[in-house]
Amino acid sequence: MRLFSRHWPRIAVTLIPLVFALLHASGALRLDVLQRLDDILYDARLRATMPRTLDERIVIVDIDEKSLAEAGRWPWGRNKLAALVDELLGRQQAALLGFDVVFAEADDSSGLKRLQQLARNELKDQPAFTDKLGQMQASLDYDAVFAKSLANKPVVLGYYFTSDRDGRVNGVLPAPVMGREALKGRPIRFTSWNGFGANIDTIAKAAPLAGFFNSITEGDGVVRSIPLLAEYKGEYYESLSLAMFRMLVGQPGVEPGFPQEKFLTRNYQGLESILLKQGSKTLAIPVDDRVATLVPFRGPGGASGGSYRYVSASDVLAGKMAPGQLKDKIVLLGTTAPGLLDLRVTPVGETYPGVETHANVISGFLDGKVFVKPDYAVGFEVVMLVLSGLTLALALPLLSAPRAVATSAAVTASLVGLNFWLYSTYGLVLPLATALVMALTAFALNMSYGYFVESRSKRELANLFGTYVPPELVDEMVKDPDSYSMKASAKELTVMFCDMRGFTRMSETMEPTQLQALLNSVFSRLTDLIRSNRGTIDKYMGDCVMAFWGAPVETPEHAALAVKTSLEMVQAVRQLNEEHRNKGLPEIGIGIGLNTGSMCVGDMGSDIRRSYTVIGDAVNLGSRLEGLSKIYGVDTVVSASTRELATGFAWQELDKVRVKGKDQAVAIFCPVALPGQLDKQLGSELREWALALRAYRDQAWDDCDVHLLNLQRMNAQKYLYRLYADRVASMRLLPFDPEWDGATNFETK
Repeated sequence: MRLFSRHWPRIAVTLIPLVFALLHASGALRLDVLQRLDDILYDARLRATMPRTLDERIVIVDIDEKSLAEAGRWPWGRNKLAALVDELLGRQQAALLGFDVVFAEADDSSGLKRLQQLARNELKDQPAFTDKLGQMQASLDYDAVFAKSLANKPVVLGYYFTSDRDGRVNGVLPAPVMGREALKGRPIRFTSWNGFGANIDTIAKAAPLAGFFNSITEGDGVVRSIPLLAEYKGEYYESLSLAMFRMLVGQPGVEPGFPQEKFLTRNYQGLESILLKQGSKTLAIPVDDRVATLVPFRGPGGASGGSYRYVSASDVLAGKMAPGQLKDKIVLLGTTAPGLLDLRVTPVGETYPGVETHANVISGFLDGKVFVKPDYAVGFEVVMLVLSGLTLALALPLLSAPRAVATSAAVTASLVGLNFWLYSTYGLVLPLATALVMALTAFALNMSYGYFVESRSKRELANLFGTYVPPELVDEMVKDPDSYSMKASAKELTVMFCDMRGFTRMSETMEPTQLQALLNSVFSRLTDLIRSNRGTIDKYMGDCVMAFWGAPVETPEHAALAVKTSLEMVQAVRQLNEEHRNKGLPEIGIGIGLNTGSMCVGDMGSDIRRSYTVIGDAVNLGSRLEGLSKIYGVDTVVSASTRELATGFAWQELDKVRVKGKDQAVAIFCPVALPGQLDKQLGSELREWALALRAYRDQAWDDCDVHLLNLQRMNAQKYLYRLYADRVASMRLLPFDPEWDGATNFETK
């Protein structure tokens, strides 16, 4: 929780897009630009996944420019249309014929009305004329001729609803497929109109099954869907494509398919599906909240689009097609002639034939491929927004810029991938634009806040500590700049003093430039080791370097890192001396003192010059221990407090000492091997040394001498054993002291 609270301002900034996205998704703050972007994404996804293959089941008989040129301008006489119907359903053996045109007015093109008027008035005294007219009347009544060709045939007529004519009506509507009582009082949001233009009574009676061919034009002027059911004066009527599909499957009854109330309330204003019921069989067609379906476009429109076979109506009228070419085909009669105004803007073309939209829907019904925006789309969008938004808000502030980019890209790819998979696998059209814009905006705000706000404080921190702290630690500190300051505070740290042996002698024999180069070489190598182990260089004091661990970046393993550094420094000096011997340069030695304890750390000094340093008794003891390294003939002297925290190393206890200014004796140690690197011979030597040290503190001088002799045989070069041999020789001259605690007193600094 502390990690998140530290980044709360940045998290809050990243959450801003999520809040606006949720307001848009819930409808509280609709942003038209997001809806427009969703439409663009849907159109692109649709175009990318269209099959672009020919559906041989459906044929479009096209009243095209060629037909108008050869058969005359539209509307054609109904006798021609009767001949067209007879050719399609008779000689060509089509399975079903649907009309994407309406016959809203009587056909007077035969002149029958004028002839009847003449027979009643000017030529009423001419019986021959009256008789002849009686013989010809049936053939001249083109509406009756057309109606006769339609009667008892697999035909579906077309008509349209309108709301732009003050509720005016024309023609006869077919019987509704569903009444208000079927909705059981639910407030379903159907597409509704107050007027219509339908077929004249004679034709409507001959072919009672009809469907409206209206589509839904979105706010951007594009047709993406068509309503399957529409409301007019409390009754519900079916679309042309639904009516044709119902005729193909045996004209099942139509019932509303309600969503499950455990997920949505009874007041939900949409249907889940339209149910086609026939006996025990039920077919569900999914619909959106407008009781509409998205048009499953197969490809670009028109004869050149390759989705459906187009046949010129004039070729059908002229009998140019061989018999049976349309056997068992579903035929739609429509137009692509620009002058007849049935070209629409769609996602796949700006001049798309309206008749082909119905062909696409019928094709989708036959394949069971219906794209729909489900009733739970809003809930899905909210869940996706919350999951992705919180993921970005909580993750981005904690990540570096490259990882933030990768995380944002992964979230975006996941949103797109899931959306595309649901679309291609289940036909679900779910909103995507809001989540994408939210993710991109959240990323942009997060990065902007990080650059303009946090980066400034990080740069200030880097400038503040860069003089004292290794760049590696500065990089770590800038991740959380609020946690660091130059203000003094008390912390448990480990301090190191490292002094170069023989410096005074070298300074007397070497040129200043040579001495400078030597010092720089040694200090550079030692400093690299300190920094690589997360140490902070405090200062250089002549031939001594002072460093500490645990500040400004908290490092729980500060004691172990300091001990590890001391062992690496000793090894580095040995390698450096080999190089010096090869170059004829003087060899050097170092003495290191390590102590762990509570120290005051912070920015200290005068107004003219300040430094980030440590002070306190624990620091002073570390300096005293460095001085003892020369006395005991070892490279490193470590206090008991450091030894206790730096577990795993191999240790040799040197002594218990009481330094100047301290009454309490402290045990001192020398690290001899890194964890896991103690060899068998050295292990034996340390065990023998432990026995010698115990005998020494027990004042058992004979036993101690024996152990020391054994140790000198094991390691004759070890000065520590000679030191204790000399001490034993001196201590023998003194009487047994029961009050002695085994400690050595040092009165000098």
